Amino acid sequence: MSFIDSVMAGLSLVSSFEAFLALFVGICVGVVGGAIPGLSATMAVALTLPFTFSMQPITGILLLLGVYKGGIFGGSIPAILIKTPGTPASSATILDGFPLAEKGEAGRALGMALWASCTADLVSNLALIFFAGFLASFALNFGPPEFFALILFSLTIIAGVSGESLLRGAIAALLGLLLATVGLDLVYGTNRFTFEDPNLMGGLNFIAVLIGLFALPEIIAMAWNPVAHLGQTRSLGKSKVTFSDYKRSFKSIIRGSLIGVFLGSIPGIGAAPSAFLSYSEARRKSPNKDNFGKGEIEGVAASEAGNNGVAGATLIPLLALGIPGDVITAIIIGAFMVHGIQPGPMMFILNVDIVYGLFIGLIVSSVFLFLVGGVAIKGFKFVADVPKRILMPAVLVLCIFGVYAVNNNIFDVGVMFVMGWVGYVMMRMHVPAAPFLIAFILGPLLEDNFRQAMLMSGSDPMILVRGPITWFFWTLTIIALIAITRSVVRTK
Repeated sequence: MSFIDSVMAGLSLVSSFEAFLALFVGICVGVVGGAIPGLSATMAVALTLPFTFSMQPITGILLLLGVYKGGIFGGSIPAILIKTPGTPASSATILDGFPLAEKGEAGRALGMALWASCTADLVSNLALIFFAGFLASFALNFGPPEFFALILFSLTIIAGVSGESLLRGAIAALLGLLLATVGLDLVYGTNRFTFEDPNLMGGLNFIAVLIGLFALPEIIAMAWNPVAHLGQTRSLGKSKVTFSDYKRSFKSIIRGSLIGVFLGSIPGIGAAPSAFLSYSEARRKSPNKDNFGKGEIEGVAASEAGNNGVAGATLIPLLALGIPGDVITAIIIGAFMVHGIQPGPMMFILNVDIVYGLFIGLIVSSVFLFLVGGVAIKGFKFVADVPKRILMPAVLVLCIFGVYAVNNNIFDVGVMFVMGWVGYVMMRMHVPAAPFLIAFILGPLLEDNFRQAMLMSGSDPMILVRGPITWFFWTLTIIALIAITRSVVRTK
């Protein structure tokens, strides 16, 4: 199928009122979710996922992508107004956003956050469109040994860069791999860790694990300390962002967008490191570097460009290789699987209409984000001041409804509550949840490809280093381990 045919197939798929409405609603939900302290983009996407089961595949996935993109921007609203990032990705925005709010320029800071977010979002979407297809065509050369080496490299990176401790990240990833083995054996069909309970024969329900791990710990923490997220909301002030502000910050926005694209395309790094790296590079190159941290508009632009530049790029490894780029795309991969679509190189052959439909939807999402964000800035006070006594019970009801609706099985709700307490203990002990979830998703793929490779070679392990692609990923894994270990030693 030619490029023009692919685009037309994608256009015919998304050129419906339902698809664009889902994208628009998703961005609205994401902005509100990101703007409520204590809720996050990850939690918003997790809670929205069950609502996509009855939708067409393209409509449901666009809804989730809208929530994702809206949530990343929405996190900047409380970061600037009450010094509380709505998402971890907005932590760097506090550094200059809140000082600007204290000067009475919150409206200007929020306006710059919106402009930088939309610019970076567009750059990131274009990078996805140009590079995902190329990477997918290259990945068609992969066999089980190559995929095993790639997934092992991804898990190494994810465990190493998630959280402040390599050991804790590795423990989280190993725990995720362990729980992924529950259920029927992939090759021989024997029971593993089922304890003769038929509910466990199909493995732990992905949605139950996901919502339990990310939504319930926040609810438990809020019940434990109800005033942790309270802060005084600043007024918007009379000053607004101007084109000269945008023009002065344009180099930092583009630089931050490209940093976000690069880091987002590497599985596991996520938006927060990208935002801080973009911010530090902007400060290093800026003629106003002494003003950074005191209310520099360029600092807000750089941090928001860095975290929004990741949003489209994390879909590059997801669509091209079937490897989630961060924890939110790990949730989105669940939507693909629910609808019987396997992300990866074959998707560009079997589901090319869905791929190009997503591309078109993502370009439109940048426009919707600008429109919704502009309205959200004006209505910020109602969003930032939602009482927790109303918010958290509503979120808990959504969690229970969402998990039960998957299989109409009360056992899944029990799994969710157990995983909620596991997630809360992990949060208190500073064990990152992202490696756990991504290892839980990739575990069956890792095992399946390893065992297929062993069957192909008659149990000869040398097949795992059979050619240039496997050598490349094994080399990257070793380099990553050395770099992560050195950074841990240097920090200590």
